[in-house]
Amino acid sequence: MEVKPIVVVSKCLGFQACRYNGQIENDEFVNKLNDYVRFVPVCPEIEIGLEIPRNSIRVVNIDGDFKIIETKTGRDLSIMMNDFSNTFLNNLEEVDGFLLKTRSPSCGIKDVKIYSSIDKGAAVRKGKGFFGGEVTKRYPNLAVEDEGRLKDYKIREHFLTKLYTMARFRELKKTNSIVELKKFHKYNELLLMYYNKKGFRKLSDIIKKESEESTERIIKEYEYYLGLVLARVPRYTSNISLMLSIIKVFQDKISERETVFILDALEKYRSGNIPFSVPLYLIKGYLIRFEVFSFINQSFFEPYPHSLVEMRDSGKILT
Repeated sequence: MEVKPIVVVSKCLGFQACRYNGQIENDEFVNKLNDYVRFVPVCPEIEIGLEIPRNSIRVVNIDGDFKIIETKTGRDLSIMMNDFSNTFLNNLEEVDGFLLKTRSPSCGIKDVKIYSSIDKGAAVRKGKGFFGGEVTKRYPNLAVEDEGRLKDYKIREHFLTKLYTMARFRELKKTNSIVELKKFHKYNELLLMYYNKKGFRKLSDIIKKESEESTERIIKEYEYYLGLVLARVPRYTSNISLMLSIIKVFQDKISERETVFILDALEKYRSGNIPFSVPLYLIKGYLIRFEVFSFINQSFFEPYPHSLVEMRDSGKILT
């Protein structure tokens, strides 16, 4: 199912030199992703009238009330930032994910420094920015990340998998069809089992309600639990368990040496010596060889465009 996800992105990540210091953040992954998604760039700080360059701002906890303050002037920007966030998100008709600036007082989704005053001093805790916090509250089921965390291979893989899965579901909703919902469920069967077997069974049960409830209600319930299934990065043990069950489909057709070779690849993945793509494509090769089409065409083997696969993890090459 071909789809081009819609992603709201911080404008400073390669789209405009609009950071507080007048600079731009050229992120390699954002640049690469630009050919595969439809970006909607935004800078909340510019949208509320701040200049480029501008005075620094910080999130301040004043007696339990969080404010966003311009440090040099003491100006409280909280109402303007909240108004912009609500207006922008209310007018956002379609979206599949958010890719926001890390640690930004406006866009940050975590690790934003929270201060106890506007005076100089160390941050007392970490939390969310004003715009980023509203995003995470409104869209708990979508792919929401900052560019800093996406340097981690596993987090990036999870972000892309969730982004493309939810984008396909967005297109499915337009059909309002149980038939299309079943096709979606079948296409993502292995992927959903990999993420959460219990959640997969719940989704399967929802589809069985087709004769009892309205299509719209079933799709809405399915969407809610789909978000829960994709909420967390799966453990590597889930990958291994699923791959072992797939191997059984063709194990009686291959030699003992071939089986040992596949199991050795899984063990090397388990120990962190090779990325998951190695045993994944090894096993997919056997599925193609023995024409196990029910598995070959599953999203599990390519949940997002293969050209977006990168082996780097925090700047290092996984070997």
